[in-house]
Amino acid sequence: MGIPTMKDRAMQALFLLSLEPVAETTADPNSYGFRPERSTADAMAQCRNALGRGHSPQWVLDADIKGCFDNIDHEWLMGHIPMEKDVLARWLKAGVVDTGRLFPTEAGTPQGGIASPTLANMTLDGLERLLKESLPRRAKVNFVRYADDFIVTGASREILETKVMPLVEAFLSERGLRLSPEKTRIVQITDGFDFLGWHARKYKEKLLVRPSKKNGEAFYRKIADLLKEMRTATQAEVIQVLNPIIRGWGNYHRCQNSKRTFAQMDHRIFWALWRWATRRHPKKGRRWVRAKYFRQGKSRTWVFATGAEVLARLSDIMIVNHVKIAAEANPHDPEWESYFEERLKSSMSTSLMGKRRVLWLWNRQDGICPRCGQQVTKSTGWNLHHVLYKAHGGTDKMSNLQVLHPNCHRQLHAQERVAAA
Repeated sequence: MGIPTMKDRAMQALFLLSLEPVAETTADPNSYGFRPERSTADAMAQCRNALGRGHSPQWVLDADIKGCFDNIDHEWLMGHIPMEKDVLARWLKAGVVDTGRLFPTEAGTPQGGIASPTLANMTLDGLERLLKESLPRRAKVNFVRYADDFIVTGASREILETKVMPLVEAFLSERGLRLSPEKTRIVQITDGFDFLGWHARKYKEKLLVRPSKKNGEAFYRKIADLLKEMRTATQAEVIQVLNPIIRGWGNYHRCQNSKRTFAQMDHRIFWALWRWATRRHPKKGRRWVRAKYFRQGKSRTWVFATGAEVLARLSDIMIVNHVKIAAEANPHDPEWESYFEERLKSSMSTSLMGKRRVLWLWNRQDGICPRCGQQVTKSTGWNLHHVLYKAHGGTDKMSNLQVLHPNCHRQLHAQERVAAA
């Protein structure tokens, strides 16, 4: 793909400012990929909602679209994307540069383009509504999509094979797309399926979601390969490189049933570190290696640490319940402003860095609510307020946030709604 210039990227960003609110307003409720305020955790939480109850459907179509970004039909995009057609045509027909040669692009969206994920989402939007409107409630059809990966639940294999699959294939065919035969399958929930790096499976009446084996192996292989590359690095350097990787993987999976997987992975990482240490000193005994690289911790006797650096452990990461975003929530609609402020408050309250940000805001205001002039205390409670609504282009930056009393916050939003009416 040709490398877009700064002007090209700026132009895409400019058009995206007007395209994204339309995309959010018309999007399928349970589409979660490449959308503001949504995440993989929200998608899996919706899977739990659909599959985790006693009366939930027992069958799942685990689907993947083959080469989605590369094969979307240009004619369909030109006829259905509500933006300047001449600009869109130039994006789509820009071509691909490979080994100094320009090749034309006859299908697909520009990979790496700022607007490409939104174009792909708008191409796939409507599938959830089609399934809901075409099939009765007794079919127990639920739809969850993240980018081009999606699942559809059903009351039976027959419903998924004879009703759902033909609808999905016809919908995709109209857009120049098709399902990947290798990655698409129908499974019973008691056998489980992989989705977004997790494995969901029902044991009797309980749905458990854990890191998938494939995802776990990829993570461990990355750790092991790094240790091989860092044979001559110092212990402190190893810790500095591994800690962000371990914390990042753990934080991604902390919203699922990952405690057992974390403990197992800690065990594997320990032995990888032990092999790294013993290879460095082939003539030294086990006690000497242990004394050099491992310390006595408060609750553990084998802590990989130097005087100042300590290796992170997955088992120390707290498992948290993720609160799923409301399916209809739209950050570009002022009616949802209070909802997103409450979610921001909740996320900031659960992290140490978030609490520091709230304290910084409180200190900046001298502990005073800027609306009523009274003290904001633990007993009064507090809400976060966007000075410029996110729906109007505001951000979550500190310069755009205030700490208000909950009642003052409600009154302010009520007055602004009346003024806008």
